[in-house]
Amino acid sequence: MTDVILETKRLTKEFKGFTAVNGVDLQVQRGHIHALIGPNGAGKTTCFNLLTKFLIPSSGQILFNGKDITGLKPAQIARMGIIRSFQISAVFPHLTVLQNVRIGLQRGLGTSFHFWRSESSLDRLNERAMALLAEVDLESFADTVTADLPYGRKRALEIATTLAMEPELMLLDEPTQGMGHEDVHRVTELIKKVSAGRTILMVEHNMNVVSGICDRISVLQRGAMLAEGSYAEVSKNPQVMQAYMGTADGELEGAHG
Repeated sequence: MTDVILETKRLTKEFKGFTAVNGVDLQVQRGHIHALIGPNGAGKTTCFNLLTKFLIPSSGQILFNGKDITGLKPAQIARMGIIRSFQISAVFPHLTVLQNVRIGLQRGLGTSFHFWRSESSLDRLNERAMALLAEVDLESFADTVTADLPYGRKRALEIATTLAMEPELMLLDEPTQGMGHEDVHRVTELIKKVSAGRTILMVEHNMNVVSGICDRISVLQRGAMLAEGSYAEVSKNPQVMQAYMGTADGELEGAHG
């Protein structure tokens, strides 16, 4: 019996006559890195927004650890351990790297936004914050003002602040978007590293990233599930190759969206 952490049943979202997500059945296994891919306009981001409760489904169900979370609010599912890392760096640019992670830890304590608390009471969080920075190779940047970080390092910081919330399921929205090759490689290795003991669901357009680290891949097209399986299975699927305008040798090209 496989252990499913997140499941959708006939998940559907309609916008004024346009069906963005159409009857999607998705199963994410505990401990997996699972990618949601698809060509432009496939419904990946809408699906992600439904899973993180930023949108309300028109119909269908979302289950987390067997519990129906379809009607819950974003803050409620965050408390249950579903944490989304935003596509646009969700960090405070004028605070240091360490201070950003500390805020993530405060949120986890339920004392978020107590900015007026004495510095000494927050120093207790420093040890844990530094351990998280070590996990994402940012220890040497602890006192750097976040605005001064290179782009790829900002994404690493974002992952650290997400980890500070102690996610059981981490949702990453295009974690390598807009990165140069070196940063892509670093962030890919980082995702692989932090996936130990966690489950990750990611929307990702870079097929090299997907093929390198994902256990399972779901392909959406026009809001519906087109295929699901390992990268080897999905990349040989004729419908998937057609959806991506695959090259003659059957390799998926880097699909954006």
